[in-house]
Amino acid sequence: MNPTISLGRIAGVPVGVNWSVLFVMALIVWTLAGTVFPDAAPDLSTTAHVVMGVIGALIFLTSILLHELGHAVQARRDGVEIEGITLWLFGGVASFRGMFPTSGAEFRIAIAGPLVTLVLGAVFLAISVVPGMPDEVVAVAAWLGVINLVILVFNLLPAFPLDGGRILRSALWARSGNFAKATEQAARGGRAIAFALIGLGILSFMLTGALGGAWLALIGWFLLMAAGAESRATIAREALKGLRVRDAMAADPVTAPAAMPLGRFMDEIVWHSRFTTYPVVDGGRPAGLLPFRRVARVPRAEWDARSVRECMVPLTDLVVVDADDPLTDAGMLLYGDELGRALVVEDGHLAGLLSVTDIARALELRQANAGEAATSRDAPRL
Repeated sequence: MNPTISLGRIAGVPVGVNWSVLFVMALIVWTLAGTVFPDAAPDLSTTAHVVMGVIGALIFLTSILLHELGHAVQARRDGVEIEGITLWLFGGVASFRGMFPTSGAEFRIAIAGPLVTLVLGAVFLAISVVPGMPDEVVAVAAWLGVINLVILVFNLLPAFPLDGGRILRSALWARSGNFAKATEQAARGGRAIAFALIGLGILSFMLTGALGGAWLALIGWFLLMAAGAESRATIAREALKGLRVRDAMAADPVTAPAAMPLGRFMDEIVWHSRFTTYPVVDGGRPAGLLPFRRVARVPRAEWDARSVRECMVPLTDLVVVDADDPLTDAGMLLYGDELGRALVVEDGHLAGLLSVTDIARALELRQANAGEAATSRDAPRL
């Protein structure tokens, strides 16, 4: 899930917000101000209920962020690199780079978030029963306490990739010693629970017409898609295990000098080598990447006045990897990247270009070789 707005770094972790959070926030404020708080504090004005709804929604969003930070902080303790946290429609996502080193590490990382949520729920409920608290504070704190505990219970369902599903995978991994097998077993359980949520949500919506039923079905659908994606990603990681970036990259790609006018670039480079993207070099060092579609947007009359540098995507905005990086890690960096390409740099010099297509080709080749090997093993011996 890609962030729409960056919130900077918290505890050294990049934090972003996806646009879908606006929909969730509006829905929460509408629900709290329209039904929850009028029932909990009927003597307060409508304006007070709206203000309470906004405050409750913001603190709720902060609770989700703290939950994900719990995962992130523990991940750092276990030596797992965290790419960032994104808040979105269904809560929050903490993105990790690479594999969990051990089943114990995955368990600790997975349980850290729910522990934070448990503490938050207990604290909010404790505030709500403090004598003498204003009605506004009691109502908001009580709702925050209950909703955090509800989220805690839901998150602990053994439905991969929820935290409960990851805890289950860590246990299956510890028992079998096989990460791929544990993932498939956890994903299978996740799909079963997802189907149950979808069915229950549809049934509830049909019988009552309540929006909650549709929401439950939507959550089930998300879990179903996420479990399948995680299972496929694990299969791909296992197939690519042992491969490095240099095994799949295009070595010595056709490059474009940063200072070259676009007219010369078209005549001297594109005319002889038709690619969709060209690495850009400046003084022998990588400077950026030039997608051909960017050149196509420039009017032909301006080609001689505009340089490659003016049209390229600068190095700071690109995925940059080392030739000896694991191919699976590079693939995770490219996942969701707009260009789908990474510059391969060694000792400050361009070593190659890696695309999503290169990784897919390497995966197909590995799977084909594995299939041939399996066929050879199973063939009858004469």
